[in-house]
Amino acid sequence: MSGTGNPKFGKRIRDLREARKKTDPSYSLRRFAATVGISPTFLSKVEVGEFDPPAADKIMRMAELLEQNPDELLALAGRMDPALSQIIKDRPRAMADFLRTVEEHNLSQSDIDRFTRQIKEERS
Repeated sequence: MSGTGNPKFGKRIRDLREARKKTDPSYSLRRFAATVGISPTFLSKVEVGEFDPPAADKIMRMAELLEQNPDELLALAGRMDPALSQIIKDRPRAMADFLRTVEEHNLSQSDIDRFTRQIKEERS
């Protein structure tokens, strides 16, 4: 499963894991890899940018363990949550139109957050 690698993703995971390892030994390369469900060798190669990031489910597990936003780590890895991919496949025209509108109007993160909150409040 070696590919071109992703040094930015690997460095981010390593930096986050190493920071946690200072106070929690369960973040050693071997133990972290086992908890994620990948081999320590694979994780090592990912962290140094020699191998491509693992599958989306493994990245989401890493995000959970490292207390990071899974979508941000997935994006850094060049991957997408399979659930989001399915949402887009189920409603391709609506989702494409929505995303293009966000882009065309250069909506900021705070604009999107406000819009999302408003919808959630109205629907609950």
